[in-house]
This record gives sequence, C-alpha cells and structure tokens, in this order.
Amino acid sequence: MNSATERFLIPGPAGEIEVALDRPAQGRTIAGLAVVAHPHPLFGGTLDNKVAQTIARAFVGQSMVVLRPNFRGVEKSAGAHDHGMGEVDDLWAAWKWLIEKFPEVRGQRWMGGFSFGAVMATHIAQQWPTHPIAADQPALDRVILVGLGIAPERRAAANLGPTARLIHGELDEVVALKTVLDWAAPQQHPVLVMPAAGHFFHGQLPFLKDCILRCLRD
Repeated sequence: MNSATERFLIPGPAGEIEVALDRPAQGRTIAGLAVVAHPHPLFGGTLDNKVAQTIARAFVGQSMVVLRPNFRGVEKSAGAHDHGMGEVDDLWAAWKWLIEKFPEVRGQRWMGGFSFGAVMATHIAQQWPTHPIAADQPALDRVILVGLGIAPERRAAANLGPTARLIHGELDEVVALKTVLDWAAPQQHPVLVMPAAGHFFHGQLPFLKDCILRCLRD
C-alpha cells in the first residue's frame, strides 16, 4: 500500500498465510484493530486489490492497525481455494494473529471487505459474538461491505447486523445494484449508492474512500 506496509507470513489453517500490515502514522495513538478481505481469488483477487487498499487506507486514517490477508492459494498463501468455506477460517487466523500481536489494544474492532471478501466479512460479523477467537474482544463496531459479491452459485452472505454498512456502485456490472437492494430489503438495511460507479470503482477511489469515512462516522 505504501513504503511503510509490512508483508510477511502468519500461521493459517491450510498453511502459512501471506499478509500485509499497515499502522497509523508514528506518534498517533492506535484506536483499534481491523481486517480487510480481498475479492475473489479465482478472478485475480489479492490483498493488493485497489478497492481493498482503499478500505484499508480509510481505516488506517482513523488510527486503526489494519491486516490484509491473502486467502489460501493466493500468491504466497498455502492451500487451495475453498469456495468461501476455508476462506472464513483464513480471516479468523488473521484476527487471531492480530489480537495476539497487539494485546494492549482494547479499542475498536472493524471488518472490511470487497466483493467476495465482503461476503466473507459478513460471516465473521455473524460469528463474532460466539467465536472463541473473539471471546474476550470488544464488539465488532463497524463492518464495511463494498460491492457485496452475492451470487447464486457461491456461498451466501450472512444476514447483516446493525454495525454493517453497504456501499455499492450504481452501474455495477458484476453484481447488479438491484440484486443487492433486493437482498438487503428484508433486513431493512440501507445501501449507500455511488452514482455512475461500476464494480471496481475505476476513477472513483477517492470518492469511495470518502463514502467509507462517512459510513465509519455515522
């Protein structure tokens, strides 16, 4: 993401997981911990995805320590794609490492994801209150879901809690806006729509970052 980004391997359920770690600027008090999940591995998704990086930048700007893992089978991460099942376990491994690395940070806990990663993030949010790794942790304050990658042939997204915020492009060519609106409607959950934006937010990343910050502050 920048010259201060640290890249290394951590233990995971299918072998080592490649991660990128970003911290707030030196001298700033850490506000909390966050994990950001990248888009679909079978379609080129990695932790370096520009939308995932934009989510991470927004989080770091709010004084969060942010970890972005590469899902199993992506670049240096061991294992093979598991159709959204093992990938949730990969995110829990990322959270375990982050919590153990920064035990003194008892502030906020945020989760973010883009497309496939946003779907995986919904499962972390749903499991957070009862999962052993989060047993002694603060509540998950914010869940930022960008371009929620719901599709009939893939693992379904979990129902949203009150801390989730959805951002979707008006002209999303991968997951139509109507699909997301229809999915969110029974849960009475609002969706922030970015006018004229496609799935990858080409040319609109600064606007996307502003929208993420708005969701974090509301």
